[in-house]
Amino acid sequence: MGYPDKLLGSDEQVVRHLHPHWLTVFWPVVFFLLVVGGASFGAALVDSGSDNAGLFRLLILGAAVLLLIALVLVPLVRWRTTHYVITTHRLLFREGILARKGRDIGLSRITDVSYSQSVWERVIQSGTITIESAGDSGATVLKQIPDSDGIQQLINHMIEEDADRRGRENAGYLRGEGQGAPRS
Repeated sequence: MGYPDKLLGSDEQVVRHLHPHWLTVFWPVVFFLLVVGGASFGAALVDSGSDNAGLFRLLILGAAVLLLIALVLVPLVRWRTTHYVITTHRLLFREGILARKGRDIGLSRITDVSYSQSVWERVIQSGTITIESAGDSGATVLKQIPDSDGIQQLINHMIEEDADRRGRENAGYLRGEGQGAPRS
């Protein structure tokens, strides 16, 4: 599924659209299996001959549903609604389920892009990317980025392409080819 075109400029294109590394959903899947298994086992332990067997099973089911929402559904939806988008002009970050927050950084404003990986992150090809940009907002730290070293190289490449594009546009504007340029 592509990123919504309504958020992009007329000459802007999505180069890469990422979510956090898939391993971030590992524990929610483990919790799903544990909760379903535990609830099934607990429901099977309830004595069928008891007068309150239905009530006990209903309580076990209710507890299981609450645990599934808190430990499985919320992390999965949070993972799915976290977007890291690299376009031809900027980087877009969006996250949040009900309340959303986001940040856009123009490629021309980025001053440094670095990444770091622990030994485990190297094995699973994940890492942390730190983006420093001109302005008062400080560094942007993105954790659990898949192929973090490749993404760092891609961002640096896009910064260079953006600078080249801006140079061509400025040269065209100075020659009178740009919009609003004085005509002779």
